[in-house]
Amino acid sequence: MNAMWTHDVEWLAAATPGPEAGNRAWHPGDGTVLVEAGRHWDLVSVPRQLGLLTLDILWYDPVRTPGPTLVDSAAHRVGFLVPPDPDFRWYGEGLRHASSGSWVALPPPDRSASPLEWIVPPGGSGALHSPLILRLALREAGETLALLEPVSED
Repeated sequence: MNAMWTHDVEWLAAATPGPEAGNRAWHPGDGTVLVEAGRHWDLVSVPRQLGLLTLDILWYDPVRTPGPTLVDSAAHRVGFLVPPDPDFRWYGEGLRHASSGSWVALPPPDRSASPLEWIVPPGGSGALHSPLILRLALREAGETLALLEPVSED
């Protein structure tokens, strides 16, 4: 097991009630681990098309690398890890916010656990998406998608 993988797993497993259980489940490579949100991070989940466009917008910043980002191919959703903040309000069509009291299935940091995979894996440093920057990118992506929707002829 390489040092980078070990560091990433330790960072993710720190959010579980029993970090050793997370490490054991991830080690074989095909398992997911249920991790409680709201301890070290929250998850903002959006429909896949909105999420992928949002991530593309976030990559335009040459100074900042986007934070950990998941894709769930079965649910057609993209999830962004953000710092836990009970006072920050997330809103939008199709948006889900997993915080304290919510459990999130996470794949190993270095490979998929079908249908879940990291688009941007956790770096082990604890760096997350900035809520304000993510909110702006979600808004820009939503506006772009609205412009691209075909006009109905009612």
